[in-house]
Amino acid sequence: MSTVLSNNKEETGMRKTLSGASSASTTASSNSLRTERLSRLNSGRPTNTSITSSDTAVNHAESYFLRREHRLSARRKAEEEAAINDYKKMYEKALATNQRLKSRLETSKQELTVIQDQLQRAQKGRPGASGSNMLETEKKVKAELKMENQRLKDENGALIRVITKLSK
Repeated sequence: MSTVLSNNKEETGMRKTLSGASSASTTASSNSLRTERLSRLNSGRPTNTSITSSDTAVNHAESYFLRREHRLSARRKAEEEAAINDYKKMYEKALATNQRLKSRLETSKQELTVIQDQLQRAQKGRPGASGSNMLETEKKVKAELKMENQRLKDENGALIRVITKLSK
């Protein structure tokens, strides 16, 4: 019974030291720590314990260390997979954004060509429109010139009458 109590105390002390250990320790350093702890376990045992009880304590300690290593490696593996998944998610997001931007660019290019075609048609139609505007202005100028020509004729007729009266 006293060996069981001393084993429990040693395991509790061992758990406290293990909780302070870094989770990122390498396998080689964890193996050396394990052997060091096992040797401390064996050296702290009373000499009157039987070989079977020390073997079971060693097996107990070894199984504890193995389970801990498995937990740590599983945690590391999960963290690595999470990091990989994060990169995959970021890549997929970037790819989706890229596709969306490419489609927007393509529609913008199509709209640009349509607007350029409309502009060219409008510019082609403008000389005809400006030609009609020019015709209208020419008509106005022609009408003004006719009115001025008529005024000059009237003036000329008046001058001719004045000259004929003076010459008589």
